[in-house]
Amino acid sequence: MQGKTFTMELAGKTLTIETGKYCEQAGGSAFVRMGDAVVMVNATVAKQPRDGVDFLPLSIEFEEKMYSVGKIPGGYIKREGRPSEKAILCSRLIDRPLRPLFPKGFYNDIQVIATVLSMDPDVQPEILGMIGSSAALAMSEAPFAGPTGAVAVGMVDGRYIINPTLEERHKSKLNLTVAGTKDAVMMVEAGANELSEKEMLDAILTAHEEVKKIVAFIEGIAAECGKPKMEVNIYHPDEAFTELVREYARDKVEWQLDTFERKVREERSEQVKQEVIEHFAEEYPDSAGDIDMILYNLTKEIVRDKIINRKIRPIWSEVGILPRVHGSGVFTRGQTQVMTIATLAPLSEGQELDGIDDVTFKRYMHQYNMPPYSVGEVRRVGSPGRREIGHGALAERALVPMLPSEEEFPYAMRLVSEVISSNGSTSQASICASTLALMDAGVPIKKPVAGVAMGLIKDDSTGNIAVLTDIQGLEDFLGDMDFKVAGTREGITAIQMDIKIKGIDEQILTRALEQARRGRLFILDKMAETIKEPRADLSPYAPRIMQFSIHPDKIREVIGSGGKTINGIIAATGVKIDLEDDGRVFIASPDAEAAAAAKRMIDDICRDIEVGGVFLGKVVNILPIGAQVELKPGKKGLVHISRLANHRVEKVEDEVQIGDEILVRVIAIKPDGKIDLTRKELLPDAKK
Repeated sequence: MQGKTFTMELAGKTLTIETGKYCEQAGGSAFVRMGDAVVMVNATVAKQPRDGVDFLPLSIEFEEKMYSVGKIPGGYIKREGRPSEKAILCSRLIDRPLRPLFPKGFYNDIQVIATVLSMDPDVQPEILGMIGSSAALAMSEAPFAGPTGAVAVGMVDGRYIINPTLEERHKSKLNLTVAGTKDAVMMVEAGANELSEKEMLDAILTAHEEVKKIVAFIEGIAAECGKPKMEVNIYHPDEAFTELVREYARDKVEWQLDTFERKVREERSEQVKQEVIEHFAEEYPDSAGDIDMILYNLTKEIVRDKIINRKIRPIWSEVGILPRVHGSGVFTRGQTQVMTIATLAPLSEGQELDGIDDVTFKRYMHQYNMPPYSVGEVRRVGSPGRREIGHGALAERALVPMLPSEEEFPYAMRLVSEVISSNGSTSQASICASTLALMDAGVPIKKPVAGVAMGLIKDDSTGNIAVLTDIQGLEDFLGDMDFKVAGTREGITAIQMDIKIKGIDEQILTRALEQARRGRLFILDKMAETIKEPRADLSPYAPRIMQFSIHPDKIREVIGSGGKTINGIIAATGVKIDLEDDGRVFIASPDAEAAAAAKRMIDDICRDIEVGGVFLGKVVNILPIGAQVELKPGKKGLVHISRLANHRVEKVEDEVQIGDEILVRVIAIKPDGKIDLTRKELLPDAKK
């Protein structure tokens, strides 16, 4: 079948979208190429709404195929299994700018599947997935109010780079993804190394200029290849009945919302709903569903009207609450409370990553858990969902720029944030709690990091806006924006912005970033009252890691045949030893003396045996003419009986026994490799 191919130039690279040749039964299909990267995106929408749902059932799947990088999956099954964390995060990236662009009340299932078919290290496949999903939906019959476009932005030597290459990404102090329509920004996600608010704003606006070009490109494709959009029949309760319910229930809803206690508010909400249903039950017996919808809209209206005058939630924190862990911190803001625990380990216990990305190892792992009791609910406890993985990744991005280098602090670090109470931005609270836990653990972070969640209320009738600092759960749910900003006193380290309306402009972005900066500084001051800087010493339960280097040619000698030598050192000292290919050695042990003993053994193995060298060797054999001493694994020398002491020795066993460790000096290395040793001059003159 002959398809159609469209191309545009995007930041010096050719972006190609092909449609109509493959996947003809999908609602909309886009075969997206840039360089050697190929991502196939298919979008399909159900003909009828799903029964019993009151939300948009949009499903995004980002599939990483190992064949795209010429690999066979590991393990026994040899096929791709559950999505990696990177794939889950990419799915979230695709979802967030699309979701607000479907009509409210549209409940048909929509599925978008982006499959990475070929990888190019210089092209980020998630960007192609975001562009392809917009194109596929724009061409499908789905009532999509797009299209959207997306780009990545880096910053190298003060210059913004659109869709940076792998080398540029490694040099960049900014990793930014921006998606939007031709009119406004819809989604922002970034990790940065202390960018100023002005630098971040300029980066977002620079990205949006490129987004506009992509949107125009997709509009042209949809105009030529798109299907007619399906009719949308959205149910609304009868207007007269709606007014009756609103008039009767307004005072009750006002009372329902007149509390900052989440549990009390939820109890009142259920009480109000039952009272209203009972009031109208006789005249309108089947109106419970309509009443639920009307009360939701009335609640949203009242909350949005009152939201600006809410109280600031109190903040408190503490550290060192768990005696045996390596570091712990609790951050509380109102009814949001997160406990983070830090665990330190040798670098070898970092996370190996098996995927299509160029990153294969992480020494810093941040994990986020939100059990049902944190919101007063009872439900099944299972594996972390996409939300939990996304929040953990956001906290990780915020803290990584402030971590000490591997050379300065040769540890793997695992931070686990346990949300123990939730009524607000738990992801930002987890950043604050993690900073506290890292400092409590004695990790020499460069600067403390804090995060704050911003919100937005926009009046469509007047255009007036209110940007809110420190939003709570209800404000997030009923507001128009969730804008999370984390950083130090000097600058931003992470951003995540989701918009529930059709985008925001430069004015709103500028205002939100400045309010976030002030809120962040306030939180950092509060955290400093608990702990100002990292503790000078590690927890006594944390391993001490000694780091040094040997010549790479000596690694084989240290390991020994079949690992015999290094395993012998580990067995003798009880330490953990990691060897890197470049000759770096890491010895981990809570016992400093044991670590020092292991280092001496390794140093002895690595020393070249030369005439005049002194060694602490072990007697391994007794002969009539002297004692054989092992200087290092596989290297033995002979101390002649005449050189065992500063006096005449009648019998070797009178001076040494097998297993004794004695100091010896090399006095000769013969052409056949045999080594002559002496013990004289290394002993006191008098016999013991």
